[in-house]
Amino acid sequence: MDNTNQPRRQRGQRTNVNLTVEQPALLMAFLMEKLPHKNRNNIKSLLSNKQILIDGKVYTQFNHPLRVGQLVTVAANRASQTTQYRGITILYEDPHLIVINKQAGLLSMATNKERDRTAYSMLSDYIKKENPKNRIFIIHRLDRETSGVMMFAKSEKVQRLMQESWNATTKERTYVALVEGVPEPPKATITSYLRESKALIVYSSQNPENGQLSVTNYTVMKANQYFALLELELETGRKNQIRVHMQDIGHPIVGDSKYGATSDPIGRLGLHAEVLAFEHPITGEAMRFDAPVPKSFLSAVKEPN
Repeated sequence: MDNTNQPRRQRGQRTNVNLTVEQPALLMAFLMEKLPHKNRNNIKSLLSNKQILIDGKVYTQFNHPLRVGQLVTVAANRASQTTQYRGITILYEDPHLIVINKQAGLLSMATNKERDRTAYSMLSDYIKKENPKNRIFIIHRLDRETSGVMMFAKSEKVQRLMQESWNATTKERTYVALVEGVPEPPKATITSYLRESKALIVYSSQNPENGQLSVTNYTVMKANQYFALLELELETGRKNQIRVHMQDIGHPIVGDSKYGATSDPIGRLGLHAEVLAFEHPITGEAMRFDAPVPKSFLSAVKEPN
């Protein structure tokens, strides 16, 4: 029996559509089945326009897992745009966490030189609009020039829970990097010990007494004669880890002059946090978020005509 609840429309009036989840599914597949008159692009537009709500909360991730009994609402109208926060897109929000897609060029949090335009300050401003007493807490950082998935806590308790159990509860942390040349072999693990100098440059060593153990797994996804697109799985999360490890194997990340790059084909650092999957610190639910690979990365590895 279809639990679609579509109230009778008045002439010219648009109404919300409520759909009850009867079996576990991913959001896109569920919407394709329940809204047969809409194609994939129509549904992507509904998601990007914040017209899809699950149990009253807006979701924009097409692959969000649904549980039996949840109520999915297709809103008749676009969500009204409140303050625009240039540089961040909120992928998910609940009473405990906010997950965002951060653009390249935006600091995660304040430094001595820049205090205002950071992901932290924007989200702090955003949650204080609901209640001036609300606060935001950083769980992990992305370098200024790195784009992609990033997570913040809404309480010190959740921040502590996530940071203390980071290695155990983080199930997947995948990055995509555009590097100079093509690494050989096409799939390998890089292991070294990293330490940061007083000049804030991270150095790599094979001496266990000379830094923290750092492990990066890479796979070449696409390549041409100049550049390669790599998928990277982190086993550890050290500062500048991927950037240093790519320099170690002689294939620095494009745009990364700090760690050996001589080219800048996309006008930014070629590093993007594509996937973050973790166990929710309060509910225990499996969470997974992804930020699509920037088109400029893909263009750089196209074969020349």
